Amino acid sequence: MPGFVLAAMLIGQAASSQKVDIVSATGCLREAQPNTWTLVNATDPAPSNANAPARGEIPATPPVGKNEFRLIGVSEFNLSAHKDHTVIVKGLYIKSTPVSRLNVTSVTMVAASCPAAPK
Repeated sequence: MPGFVLAAMLIGQAASSQKVDIVSATGCLREAQPNTWTLVNATDPAPSNANAPARGEIPATPPVGKNEFRLIGVSEFNLSAHKDHTVIVKGLYIKSTPVSRLNVTSVTMVAASCPAAPK
């Protein structure tokens, strides 16, 4: 029985150390391949919550970043309506190489176009 308790404690510690953060990133929504969505020229991921941003959180001028994220869990969202738009995506941040992923919880349009990519 003590071995079981120790194993349960270790599993609990491993689970808590692998916490996935909810973040917000703003970028250009692109369809890389059919049904494969990415956020390009995206800002750095910032701590957030899963809810859509309040009106005051939507920037007047779309920011441009240097990150790219693959978007997953997108079947609930009509991303094709925002293709090639600047959007704020909120979701669970999954760090990975070569491309990190965002498991989407909300998508909000910022602008009906994408600003020029950074040089």
